[in-house]
Amino acid sequence: MAGRTEDKRLVLGEEERATLREWAEGSSEGLSLRSRIVLACADGLPRKEIADRLDVSPATVAKWRARFVERGLDGLADAPRPGRPRSAERQEAERVIAAAAGGSAVPSTRTMARQLGLSQSTVARIWQEQQVAPPAARLLPRELLSDRVYALLRGWIVSGELVAGQRLVEAEIARRVGTSQAPAREAIKRLAHEGLVISYPNRGSYVAEISDEQAREVRDIRVLLEEYAARGAAVRIQADTLRELSADVMAMRQAARDGDIGAFRDADLAFHRRVCAACGNSFLLRLWRTIESNLWSLHVVGNPLYDGDWTAMAGHHDDLVATLASGDPDEAARLFAAHARGEASRTRPRTRPATVPAGSSPEARATAPGLAGSSPGASGVPAFSDTAPETAP
Repeated sequence: MAGRTEDKRLVLGEEERATLREWAEGSSEGLSLRSRIVLACADGLPRKEIADRLDVSPATVAKWRARFVERGLDGLADAPRPGRPRSAERQEAERVIAAAAGGSAVPSTRTMARQLGLSQSTVARIWQEQQVAPPAARLLPRELLSDRVYALLRGWIVSGELVAGQRLVEAEIARRVGTSQAPAREAIKRLAHEGLVISYPNRGSYVAEISDEQAREVRDIRVLLEEYAARGAAVRIQADTLRELSADVMAMRQAARDGDIGAFRDADLAFHRRVCAACGNSFLLRLWRTIESNLWSLHVVGNPLYDGDWTAMAGHHDDLVATLASGDPDEAARLFAAHARGEASRTRPRTRPATVPAGSSPEARATAPGLAGSSPGASGVPAFSDTAPETAP
């Protein structure tokens, strides 16, 4: 299987290796470095040695190795960011000026310009951006300001006040809500991570346009892939994979408690990607990665417009883990297909004793949800799909 691990060594497909070599030689500095990290991991070099050779930290090596294992080549690319890219010098200047503005003795723009090596007009412009908020708003920490702007923008999008395809301009949003551009920028990035906004490099950010027909078509494909993956995974699932799936569910629960829909969708996609990887067909994972961006952008997984109980939605994934642990391929295929169609609340797990699949360690019974004498779904939490919101049965 391309991009898999064997005995902690990363295994690459021929196409992946060729692409990584090309990126390592002729891409941007960041992408070149990440490609060299993955290639070195595939060569079996120790993490410390890779870090020393490439002049990075071992944590950086671990980060990009894990990102590649989870997302493939797409995981090495930079996520799009809204607005015009800022230089490192500009970001440092904003940080220093913000700190100076909060002090008791505020230096002049000329003094700041000499300190930062920028023109006085640039310093004055940054200063103005950070001082446009009214006094009452400036009393709030920046995190609270960005949360406030996020809530306003999200409400406008959900209500239709901001229509699909409408451009979001940081300066206009800042003027409308009475803050500087920084909270508006952070709010737009958060909405882009949730899938309600799409950001294009050098073009700006726009309210996402969702085609019902496209969403239906990709959902139909998802049902086929998930049913096949669950059937295969149920007969060969290992204890380590069950623990990883349970960790994904825990991440969903935490994201639901935090109200972080972007993090919920990340964990949700990781869960289903992991099931595809466990089914025994290496080509299926490649197919899943092909449609994953459409699942995200068309809200087929973790619909950000869902207004129900996100904790209950996370809890339904416990039923899916339990049915995989039971080793029943037909039941697993039935539940995963219903989940993908958005019919989970009307398709309950059958009450039956759960068993540990062949090849699993004894610890699996103690760690896998639904085992140790309980049946799948025994928590009594109402089940919901991570697709579109459902109607009441």
